[in-house]
Parts: sequence; C-alpha cells; structure tokens
Amino acid sequence: MSTSIVIADDHPLMLRGLTDFLTSKGFNIVGSAADGNTAYNLIVKLKPEIAILDIRMPHKTGLEIAEACTKNNLPTKVILITFDKEEEIYEQAKEFNVYGYILKEFAIEEIEICINHVINNERYFSEEIAFYLNHNTNNKPADLENLTKSELKIVQLISENKTSLEIAKELSISVRTVDKHRSNIVNKLGLDNKPTSLSIWANVNKHHF
Repeated sequence: MSTSIVIADDHPLMLRGLTDFLTSKGFNIVGSAADGNTAYNLIVKLKPEIAILDIRMPHKTGLEIAEACTKNNLPTKVILITFDKEEEIYEQAKEFNVYGYILKEFAIEEIEICINHVINNERYFSEEIAFYLNHNTNNKPADLENLTKSELKIVQLISENKTSLEIAKELSISVRTVDKHRSNIVNKLGLDNKPTSLSIWANVNKHHF
C-alpha cells in the first residue's frame, strides 16, 4: 500500500501543487487542510503515516501540531515546510520530534526525497536551511572577488530566481553561454554540482550584490 499522507497549508496554490505532485508520484493523500485545527483533527482521526505541514497557519502552527502529536503519542511523522530561516524555529522543530524540515522554495524538488527518508524512519533536514544558518552573516563573502562582472550579474539574477532562459533574454546572450557562466561560477565558489546549490548560495548572499 502507498504511504498515507495529510497535507496542510494556508496557501491554496502550495496546497494544490503539493497534493497534485505527490498524487502523481503514487502517494496516498488521505486529507488536506488550510488551517492548523483542521489539520490536527485530520491527523487524530485518520492517523496518516506522514503529515506535511506549513509552519505558519491560522489557529494552529505546524510546530504546535508537531508538539501535540509528540505529547499525545500519535504515530504520524511530521514534515514541516516553511519560508522561515530562523534558527530558533529550526531548533524547535528538532525538539518537537519533527522528521522532516524543508524550505518552501525547494519543496517540490525535495519533498519526495524527504518522504522516502521518513518512510525509512530517517530524519531529513534540508541542506538548504543548514547552509543558510551556517552562512547567514553580515560579512561579504571573499568568493565574490573571484567572479567577473558578467558572473556577478548572473549571480544577482539567479538570486532573483530567474531561469537560464530569462537571464539569457535579459543579457542578450544565449542560454548556452549562461549555462557556461553558471558552471564557471560553481567551480569558482567551490560548490557541488547539485542543481540547487548555486541558487541557495545566491539567495543567502543576495544582500551583498
């Protein structure tokens, strides 16, 4: 049988997007909610294997639901999705026995990986949030000095979440040239070749551009 999941998010597009994506991957979405009280009641009633919860929701936050599940010995494993990058919230999530923690901007890319870890009773805390917390300082990264003006411009556009095609149109260059620049930037910054690595680095450091 496929894994039973409850999803809760007060943003309709996010809720629908995650539901459709996970359904297409064969997961069994047994319930969905747009607020914390409804989500918690669904968890109590349906006892899904996994609950994917937005941290900030009306009536009950994802953290409060996770805390209640722990206190009441509910079998559901909680995965939190959030835009928040605050260390205090991250630490609370671990304290409340959360099994997964991922950032919303990477949710579609990471949620299936996260679920598969949780199914195997393994915790999955997104590398992106750990990277952000470890590098979120006011000091300008020395690595920026290694980039050319063209590369700096491309990194700035990446930090605005623009695609290679959008960057190519804005700079009047080919997509192939943009991708070559991206590869050079990754090498200069010493990042790994994961598709999200440069986007994460650019977003973390965008206040320096």
